Amino acid sequence: MSRESIISGESRRIDEIADESTLASLRPQSFGEYVGQEAVLQKLSITIKAALGRGEPLDHILFHGPPGLGKTTLAHIVSNEMNAGLVCTSGPALERAADLVGILTNLQQGDILFIDEIHRLPRVVEEYLYPAMEDFKIDIVLDPGPHARTVRLDLAEFTIIGATTRAGMITNPLRNRFGLSLHMQFYDPGELAIIIRRSSRILNLEITDEGAETIALRSRGTPRICNRLLKRARDFAQVESKGAITEDVAVAAMDIHGVDEAGLDSLDIKYLSIIIKQYSGGPVGVAAMAATLNEEKDTLIDVVEPYLLISGFLNRTSRGRMTTLKAYRHLGLVKRNGQEELPL
Repeated sequence: MSRESIISGESRRIDEIADESTLASLRPQSFGEYVGQEAVLQKLSITIKAALGRGEPLDHILFHGPPGLGKTTLAHIVSNEMNAGLVCTSGPALERAADLVGILTNLQQGDILFIDEIHRLPRVVEEYLYPAMEDFKIDIVLDPGPHARTVRLDLAEFTIIGATTRAGMITNPLRNRFGLSLHMQFYDPGELAIIIRRSSRILNLEITDEGAETIALRSRGTPRICNRLLKRARDFAQVESKGAITEDVAVAAMDIHGVDEAGLDSLDIKYLSIIIKQYSGGPVGVAAMAATLNEEKDTLIDVVEPYLLISGFLNRTSRGRMTTLKAYRHLGLVKRNGQEELPL
């Protein structure tokens, strides 16, 4: 078993922690249990076997892609496969260089440091990573002022695994220090149905194949969402039907929580509707949309837009966001060009 510790500067509600704890129990522990992302798994498996064969730590690894696709899960699996200690933190939690120095100097040989949201590292903290990632050394300034002097400390050889939803915000010097950069893709419904059936077994739930497929189709191509929707379907089945999660039970549960047949929730629908009704289908900037919706811009960019883009409901252009004909059809709206009605 790997040694794991978690370092975080963010406080969270108890119910949120409990919910994440339940989802963590569904997390695969090995490549054999992991579903999907075949190209990523193949590259990781080869890299790990080569590193173990040479008796060396892994190259630094960067996972990038939309949230909920398994970046954190893969970090845990990599630590298990390497039989290495795992230290978890996040970019926002590392506010000062001293925070990072304290972590790095306590790492043991072969340990893995997982940094979630690595694109949010403060620049002064990021610069301390450069010599640590390249040479396993770090410079500490003592006696600030006219008598300042620098002491170079040797670090144990370790691996950094970074995860980000915004690969474009990572600076070139940091990106170039990762030996392996892996892009996480959205899952197809068949893969999500397999994950749902596996999670159902772990949670001792009875679910039909049709029920699993219904939840999979509404899960936005994201394992984290499919597991949360499975829990909502479990609650509905327990209270309303007192039986298995069938297709009808799954549909009723999803309808109660406002998730439609395409996986769009109330925020997605509102987002598309505002572009169509208030901005004539676009183009409109994301800052204007954030202000109109009273949502954070990062929420729209990281959570809402990726699935709308890949599903064909939204186009992102140099002039701004624009809805597609598919969005009009899905909302049951008619697109007009001046006085001319366009057939849908």
